[in-house]
Amino acid sequence: MSRTFSIGGIHPHDHKISVNASIEDFPLMDMAYISVSQHLGAPAEPVVAKGDQVKVGQLIAKASGFISANIHSSVSGTVTAVEPLPDISGNLIPHVVIKVEGDDWEESIDRSPEIVKEVKFSPKEIIDIIAKAGIVGLGGAAFPTHIKLSPPPGKKAEYLLINGAECEPYLTSDYRVMLEYPEQMLIGTKIMMMALGVSKAYVGIEENKPKALKLLKKIASKGYKEIKVVSLKKRYPQGGEKQLIDAILHRQVPSMGLPIDVGVVVQNVGTALAVYEAVQKNKPLFDGVVTVTGGCMTEQRNFRLRVGTNFERIMFAIGGFPKDAVKLISGGPMMGKAISRMDAATVKSTSALLLLTEEETRRGEEGNCIRCAKCVEACPMGLEPYLLNRLARAGRTDDLEVNLIQDCIECGCCFYSCPSNIPLLDTIRLAKGQVLKIIRSRPKK
Repeated sequence: MSRTFSIGGIHPHDHKISVNASIEDFPLMDMAYISVSQHLGAPAEPVVAKGDQVKVGQLIAKASGFISANIHSSVSGTVTAVEPLPDISGNLIPHVVIKVEGDDWEESIDRSPEIVKEVKFSPKEIIDIIAKAGIVGLGGAAFPTHIKLSPPPGKKAEYLLINGAECEPYLTSDYRVMLEYPEQMLIGTKIMMMALGVSKAYVGIEENKPKALKLLKKIASKGYKEIKVVSLKKRYPQGGEKQLIDAILHRQVPSMGLPIDVGVVVQNVGTALAVYEAVQKNKPLFDGVVTVTGGCMTEQRNFRLRVGTNFERIMFAIGGFPKDAVKLISGGPMMGKAISRMDAATVKSTSALLLLTEEETRRGEEGNCIRCAKCVEACPMGLEPYLLNRLARAGRTDDLEVNLIQDCIECGCCFYSCPSNIPLLDTIRLAKGQVLKIIRSRPKK
């Protein structure tokens, strides 16, 4: 029987129209625009300068703080600039710009197709390799993986959960990873279990992915019996960390808490693959699988795409921007971000590029709240979005904190379910940022 979380959630049409598109290598670009801020935490510090020659996999920016991650070149060639360039929101972020000249990889990277099963490293060595490789969570937040695998004093992990739910509509990159790299992903899971010192792991996959469920269960039963593959109900946001923990382990993460507070670490299937490649193949994280999809496209794609590829180049590769498309989103329609600059480039956490038409993006006219409580019913965190919206518009930050706005996961279930088309998420997201700023400014006890 499929499992699911206990409260809230919605059932949008999944639109997995790229589900049968096998992963293909994206053509090498002419220029790479590699941001030094591709992770949650402090930007990395560039260690190359204009005129330097670099290889694929070479360190070009070093982690500059406790929560930070190394950045490696995804191409080989000449550094033409280290300068601020716009990200997808138009913010100026330092980038290393590289003119591509051939495809010369660091010799230490194992590029053979052979699957390496035996893990020869200690837990500390594994964490050091992951940190060196610049791996971050590929489920959205891009939190440095080596930090997540190093619980703070007083906290101990009991379980590792691998998120294969991919509950966002349209996205299929994780699904293709599970189909095309299943054993590598399971080995990556085993490696993270060793780093954490846990004896049990679960891979949660939504039931609308029967091929992935069947394949991973078959492989896990033969050589990875400490890893259990679990079927989850198709329900958004099934892939949220707190919802996944609730569904699989029936544990509740406390308000303002983290998964480790209930003995759990959650990672994404893409992260598990990246860990395998780093530890077993000595390959830093400089590429990833990206779904390029939309109903207005004639052909759906899943690319293995190198970090620093600009969006104009990607649109050119698929035959140009579809004439009916009016918006390009990085990620899915529920939690993705609209791309405001086509000259911006992909980062490590880019999982999808979604093209939407005017009809698909048009918002209905906003009406008055009719007190139907559908937003309350839909909220997977048990919050009252209608009330948070009213308090936010009145600027009552103290009351917002009392009503736990800080626990909002910004999933968009409230806005999706509102018959009056009230932009609940927009208002709540802004107010949440203000409340968190106040909370973090208080002296620590």
